[in-house]
Amino acid sequence: MTTDLSSYGPWAVIAGGSEGVGAEFARALAAAGIDLVLVARKPGPLEETAASVRELGVEVRTVAADLTDPAAIDAITAATADVEVGLLIYNAGANTHGRAFTQGTLAGFGSVIDLNITALLALTHHYAVPMRERGRGGILLVGSLAGYVGTSTEAVYGGVKAFSRIFAEGLWAELRTHGVDVLELVLGVTRTPAMERAGLNFDVPGMHVSAPVDVAREGLAALAHGPVHVVSGNEGIVASRSTDDRARLVAGTEKVMRLLLSRR
Repeated sequence: MTTDLSSYGPWAVIAGGSEGVGAEFARALAAAGIDLVLVARKPGPLEETAASVRELGVEVRTVAADLTDPAAIDAITAATADVEVGLLIYNAGANTHGRAFTQGTLAGFGSVIDLNITALLALTHHYAVPMRERGRGGILLVGSLAGYVGTSTEAVYGGVKAFSRIFAEGLWAELRTHGVDVLELVLGVTRTPAMERAGLNFDVPGMHVSAPVDVAREGLAALAHGPVHVVSGNEGIVASRSTDDRARLVAGTEKVMRLLLSRR
């Protein structure tokens, strides 16, 4: 499975493009000659990645912005007002308030919703409309296995990731006849700097752990083959989460989550 990345230029926007999978997306696209707009909250890592990608011979713009802030959308669209964006990658959907619902705050959960739904919809709408008019382009939304089952610390996060997948399927159905590719790339446990900082236990027996470079490569290869692609090694998990015995599934997933979070 391959995709000709040249059809998605001349510019790509990567939200969450400073490290991990986002940075690997940036390197792969730069190697294909696509200019980039990288968006991330922390200026330091963002500028470091931008500098390394520029060495590959492409133009790179940066926007340091918190996507839970409505002003971030204006900053990103302003930074791309004079260029043609042929690809949007939304890789910014973290669980920023991973708590049981009754032990968290509505403001905290609201930030999870803003990051994973509100900003995602705003950027997708902004770039999808001209893509449809031009008859070409691509939209890649980074999803999660969390969107297939609810757990005690991911009730809200799992919900927003389920929304992302269903939204991607609907958008794919809308745009597939207009030359615009849409893909929800479903990630499992991935050894990113953010996950390492969170103290996840990557040594749970039998758990598949992906490398960011492999995830990015696979996602770009699958972009023209939407609407949903599950990162290799996680297909069995998705199949098991399609069961009608939801109580057993949730209880079993809770046990796995406790092991995954055991090093926190």
